[in-house]
Amino acid sequence: MGKNKLKRFKENETFKHLFQPSPKKMLTNNFFLKGKWNSDFFNNNNPIILEVGCGKGEYTVNLARKNTDKNYIGIDIKGPRLWRGSKTVHEEELKNVAFIRNKVEFLTSFFTENEISEIWITFPDPQIKKIKKRLTSARFLENYSKILVSNGIIHLKTDSTLMHEFTKEIIKLNNLETVFSTNNLYSSEISGEVKEIKTFYEQKFLDEGLKITYLKFKLNEKNTFINHEE
Repeated sequence: MGKNKLKRFKENETFKHLFQPSPKKMLTNNFFLKGKWNSDFFNNNNPIILEVGCGKGEYTVNLARKNTDKNYIGIDIKGPRLWRGSKTVHEEELKNVAFIRNKVEFLTSFFTENEISEIWITFPDPQIKKIKKRLTSARFLENYSKILVSNGIIHLKTDSTLMHEFTKEIIKLNNLETVFSTNNLYSSEISGEVKEIKTFYEQKFLDEGLKITYLKFKLNEKNTFINHEE
């Protein structure tokens, strides 16, 4: 392991807004802030927006900068990536941001029913050969439905046509409501944060001439969902 990684792992341990419980512990235990994020961490009643697979936390941080009346939490399993976002939050003293280093599969160990208002999924691994690992597959939608408010919003922003079309099919199969859909975001009429905030890799994709897709849809209260392969 490189010196930079070791240094970042060590510094991660000093950030009060970065939580790193072991995945093994989350198999059998709920996180101590589950159901208490507003009261015991953020100290307000503002809506909580979650970014899953947040990487460096670029969306989490930039959304938090723009919307001080909302709380933001990013989750990712990669410590060196989370260091960047956590470092920025520390340096800027942002009070409406937290990060969790853990697997997205354990979301229901961290959050209770109706605790999350919206979910952002930005440039996830399309998992070409592993459908069930796609962050908009049926098993993940089931977990999202357990923590989202009724008709909570999910945003998917990706350069992957495969991921975009797969998610559109999931939405159709499960009778979910599409709020907005485009296979070329920067040629569409939509405005706001989805265009204003660009991740490092998104800008790289744009510089290479790639199109960015975007889906915004509502998740109803269903407890089970299906993939089109099932």
